[in-house]
Amino acid sequence: MHQPRRRDRRLARRMPSDRAQPQSSQLTVADVDLVLVGYFSAKQKDFEALMTSAAAELAARGARVVEQIVQRRGVSDGGVQKMGLPYSSRTLLSYGKVREVAQACDQANAGLVIFLASLTDRQKRVLTAMLGRPAVSLYDILPAD
Repeated sequence: MHQPRRRDRRLARRMPSDRAQPQSSQLTVADVDLVLVGYFSAKQKDFEALMTSAAAELAARGARVVEQIVQRRGVSDGGVQKMGLPYSSRTLLSYGKVREVAQACDQANAGLVIFLASLTDRQKRVLTAMLGRPAVSLYDILPAD
């Protein structure tokens, strides 16, 4: 007996979707409460200055940064041992840190999450679904100078 043919997923992956278009033209940060998230390695010592600078730039554009969260990689002994392993390509952050960001967003009633690191389209989709609000990169908001 012949079984019905399943849909070929490879074809669907090749076809451009409406979601693949960049969202930067649609996003504005004026009058928005947001959470700022930074992902830094242990080698980067000036991460606090980078977070402060990004928060000031967003505030100049009318945004209200209600929370700043930092994920450091390779700081603890266990983290140093994991430095050779790839980071989570799905979320960029550890699962516990994603839960912390989601909880901070819920408590502050933030409408947007901005990451200092650049995010892939897949990471944006996954983080948006996990956090329940848009998750974008700072580079999607600020123009390239």
